[in-house]
Amino acid sequence: MTSSIPKPGEPLPHYVSTAPFDPYLVEPATSALAMVGRASQWKLMWWQFRQHKLALYSGIFLLVLYLSIFICEFLAPYNLHTRDVENIYAPPQSIHLFHDGKFVGPFVYGRTMSLDMDNLRRVYTDVPTDVQKIRFFCRGDSYRFWGLFDSNVHLVCPAKDGQMFLLGTDRLGRDVLSRIIYGARISLTIGLFGVAMSFVLGIVIGGLAGYRGGVFDLIVQRIIEVLQSIPSIPLWLALAAIMPVTWSPILVYLGITVILGLLDWTGLARAVRSKLLALREEDYVLSAQLMGASTSRIIGRHLIPGFMSHLIASATLTIPGMILGETALSFLGLGLRPPITSWGILLTEARSVSVIALYPWLLIPILPVVLVVLAFNFLGDGLRDAADPFK
Repeated sequence: MTSSIPKPGEPLPHYVSTAPFDPYLVEPATSALAMVGRASQWKLMWWQFRQHKLALYSGIFLLVLYLSIFICEFLAPYNLHTRDVENIYAPPQSIHLFHDGKFVGPFVYGRTMSLDMDNLRRVYTDVPTDVQKIRFFCRGDSYRFWGLFDSNVHLVCPAKDGQMFLLGTDRLGRDVLSRIIYGARISLTIGLFGVAMSFVLGIVIGGLAGYRGGVFDLIVQRIIEVLQSIPSIPLWLALAAIMPVTWSPILVYLGITVILGLLDWTGLARAVRSKLLALREEDYVLSAQLMGASTSRIIGRHLIPGFMSHLIASATLTIPGMILGETALSFLGLGLRPPITSWGILLTEARSVSVIALYPWLLIPILPVVLVVLAFNFLGDGLRDAADPFK
């Protein structure tokens, strides 16, 4: 009987294969485990995000809105400045499909206007015999597309010599729906520009304060405390009043963007500072320092990715705050001015209680503001939940 004990100096027997490990011999390439093992962090986040249906639908809704601002001239039934003096303060019209029991297609009934001398208001009455079919991919009001070339092609138009005011008209006879579509271009983009500015300031100032500490951190914290102690609305009013009245609408737009960006960086800066104070003591930060990495590289490549989910959530919550800030400034008459059109400017038509009581459809521009704010909040919840498990 041969002994299994190796002699002195001989290698111990083992049953571990020295061949290169192939995970697909254990798990097929199409299996869920193999797919997860091969997936990148962004793909894992996308798979997790798809499970949050409300956030997914909110993201699609916001994507459609932001794509629509590129073709708002084509989507709007009327030109931004088109006036119909015979339909001042006209209420919204209803879309019908059937007339006298027959399918006609989308149409609206024509209307007649009379004056109510008792209440001093215009009264519009539908004419059941006047069927005005809605046209699609048609020619209507002329416009200059992005200031580049002239066109008159629209997605939807009223009937020839007809009217189609689906959301009513304002005091000048302008279509509210068309003005809401045009206003989305300003109200939605002002949030993006403002967030870009506040993020740059918040990450740079907060990152340096948290990583460096010392006197710089002390000065930054005192500045943040002073800014956060000032009521936001009066501060907005003061900064907006500084802008000269002779500025063009574009300069006013840029000025409002700068104001909103300068006021919203403080919260993000404190969040970045608190995170970096905790992460800068980690071993991988010390390793990067010993290897000679610069401060900007350590913050940008090693520290900030450690709390990317928080930054994503902050961005999706800051954008609606910017939109609400622009709406508030414009509503108070200290923000953007005509001929620029935004949702806040549209709401200035409804500042009077009597106007709201007589013409409630002028409050409709508040609906896109509410929907966009809710969509950004739902999207932020989904992105945070998707990014947290894979930080």
